[in-house]
Amino acid sequence: MGQDHDDSTSMMEQVIYALNERVPLRIQGGNTKANIGRRVAGEILDTRVHRGIISYDPTELVLTARAGTPLKEIEAALEAENQMLPFEPPHLGQSATLGGMVASGMSGPRRPWAGSVRDYVLGTRIITGHGKLLRFGGEVMKNVAGYDLSRLMAGSFGCLGLLTEISLKVLPKPRQCASVKLELNTHQALAKLAAWGQQPIPISAASHDGKFLQLRLEGGEGSVKSACERLGGEALDGSYWSKLRERQLPFFDTSEPLWRISVPNNSAVLNLPGKQLLDWGGAQRWLVTDEPAEVVRLAVTALGGHATRFGTHEFPFQPLPEPLLRYHQRLKLQLDPQRIFNPGRMYAEV
Repeated sequence: MGQDHDDSTSMMEQVIYALNERVPLRIQGGNTKANIGRRVAGEILDTRVHRGIISYDPTELVLTARAGTPLKEIEAALEAENQMLPFEPPHLGQSATLGGMVASGMSGPRRPWAGSVRDYVLGTRIITGHGKLLRFGGEVMKNVAGYDLSRLMAGSFGCLGLLTEISLKVLPKPRQCASVKLELNTHQALAKLAAWGQQPIPISAASHDGKFLQLRLEGGEGSVKSACERLGGEALDGSYWSKLRERQLPFFDTSEPLWRISVPNNSAVLNLPGKQLLDWGGAQRWLVTDEPAEVVRLAVTALGGHATRFGTHEFPFQPLPEPLLRYHQRLKLQLDPQRIFNPGRMYAEV
């Protein structure tokens, strides 16, 4: 699997076979995000043979690669040019692929300040549920249904089509980076973050573990240095952020159910039993609790947010309101009319 290889023809053949025989397909790359979403019954379509960076122009900040390309290979190529994927995608395992990164749509600690995976997808090639290999994005028109399909693929968990190729915008790495931690309770930390959000402080990550507020500062040498002097606190090992992104902190070492909660900026403290870890300046919250799903979702919905449960569960994603569910079903019907791509991965009805 170490060689660059275009396997789009055999992937197309597998899709055509699935359409003719009405066999569902379980799309997977490195399978590192397998514990997110519902279980899919189907014939495995492994994207990892279809791999390799097709083009990378550091001066234009654009990289195009096949979906099965290992994510660490992409990041190594960018690192050699002092560039990065600004949204810090979690790998959650050594074998993570570019296609899985887009399909899961997950971003790391820099997300509120830099944007999401979706924001950096410029274009894609997709095998559709009609058995066609189409290109979307860039200089090419949207599809006839009027959807920006390239961006719709981000976070769709393979339910709308099979990604074969992805073009991304990349960015230079910051010139200077420093991390600090301040001893504050959760209420104090959220209040400080709300106030600092109105000021020119170069924060690019903010996490709170119940006792300490961890901050990362990035930018020019002068601005980072003056921010460190102003904020005070203790120096923090910068590896904290990759451990948070990859869920390798002691917090995540648990047998209890793990929830990822997304709430609006400046939301109040979530009043639920269990232990919590705040990321994204408080907009993303990790919760470990034995509370029933209905109780968790009721509390999160009251804050205007939504909750995703990790591991095997019948309803891992926030149940959709009826009008939104109908929209998802219509979209699935247009793009994958025979429901062969990851059927039911996100919702049983889609």
